[in-house]
Amino acid sequence: MSEIRQPCPWPGQDPLMLEYHDEEWGVPVHDDRKHFEYLVLDAFQAGLSWRTVLHKREAFRAAFAGFDPEVVACFGPEDVERLMGDAGIIRNRQKILATINNARCFLRLAEEHGSFDAWIWQFTDGRTRLNHHHTLSELPARSPESDRMSSALKVLGFKFVGSTICYAYMQAAGMVNDHLTSCFRWGQINSD
Repeated sequence: MSEIRQPCPWPGQDPLMLEYHDEEWGVPVHDDRKHFEYLVLDAFQAGLSWRTVLHKREAFRAAFAGFDPEVVACFGPEDVERLMGDAGIIRNRQKILATINNARCFLRLAEEHGSFDAWIWQFTDGRTRLNHHHTLSELPARSPESDRMSSALKVLGFKFVGSTICYAYMQAAGMVNDHLTSCFRWGQINSD
């Protein structure tokens, strides 16, 4: 008898959302470029749905040099205008400027600590925080850890890093496992 794959309900029937849920969401990240990618995408998500951002992910990847913070940190006014004209991404000047600023802050932080990864995981004591949520309504929008992360990032000059954005980032980067306990991924990630 084969295992019944019951994912969390939030992806719905959207194939891209299901793939993201099944393969990425909640998996611990220790690669700086992937950390930067999630910071960029979660900042652009502010005020929008994750589905909207996820469906534009490849356009974001192309527009922001494969999410390479070293390249993005060198973007200038002409790049901002190029991005404002790119219909494939979310054309929000403040978020574009924040992404360039955040790339510079990200690189400074990585240089000071050896990697961004070495610094960011302090907010969960270097391990995934395993939550035991049974319904979507139990999932928080923020936590004491995301509050601390947000405050620390803001002090370091990052933009679009409010606590809600930081919590979404923590979920994406596997700093918290917010798969519902009924989801097949909850146990898989927990056992890794």
